[in-house]
Amino acid sequence: MTDQTPDGPSKEAVRDRLDRVTDPELDRSIVVLEYIDAIEIEARTVTVHLTLPTAWCSPAFAWMMAVDSRTAVEELPAVERARIYLHEHMHEIEINRGVNVGRSFPEAFPDAEDTVDAVRAELDRKARTARQYDAVEALLEAGLDPETIVSLRPRDLERTDSDDRLTIYLADRAVAVSVPAEPIDRYLEKARETGLVDADTDPLFLTPEGEPIDPDEFELVHRRGRLAQVNMSSQGGICDGLRESREQRLDDAASD
Repeated sequence: MTDQTPDGPSKEAVRDRLDRVTDPELDRSIVVLEYIDAIEIEARTVTVHLTLPTAWCSPAFAWMMAVDSRTAVEELPAVERARIYLHEHMHEIEINRGVNVGRSFPEAFPDAEDTVDAVRAELDRKARTARQYDAVEALLEAGLDPETIVSLRPRDLERTDSDDRLTIYLADRAVAVSVPAEPIDRYLEKARETGLVDADTDPLFLTPEGEPIDPDEFELVHRRGRLAQVNMSSQGGICDGLRESREQRLDDAASD
């Protein structure tokens, strides 16, 4: 697959970029969630049409997805401009106008109580906590005990010849444990994105507040991670159901 055609980027390249944009409440790709209705390419301008599961989705959440989509697509070298159009949303006019002319969220929504940065930080914390739960579960299943898990550092991880496995070295590299790479990679992506894990010597896992985990508090922190993970999964199930209901209504209307 090439990133561009003679007239601009390929749709596959645009979709790949959009796949990196998540619904901030669910921490799932907007491509996987089927929010993307259409991708239009005219020379070096890309237009993306998207529809969320409900018309009343938080304007801050919808704004973040629209802005993140525009930013992701415009990172392609073959793209000069991306235009994002949200459909069937109660604030689609404000969002479409604001995102496509470069306004800030406060300019588009002067009466909003919270800033997008504050909302994003809280959702990032929730996503990191849920991803940490999945990563820690994988380590527990591999036989690591809580005291070992809270002592881990990124330097203890090493990718094997297989992309889907990681090796964790313990006791000054005297012991090696193989674990699934995917849940740990996803967690590290969010932990690094939010600036909580930068150096190889930083603690690998943290409390939801970003503090090192006391071994005596491991079970409590892990339960909090499960609550975050269950909450996001439940919200995802609701959104999936709402989307399927909307699609069924559209299909019924088209067949009448």
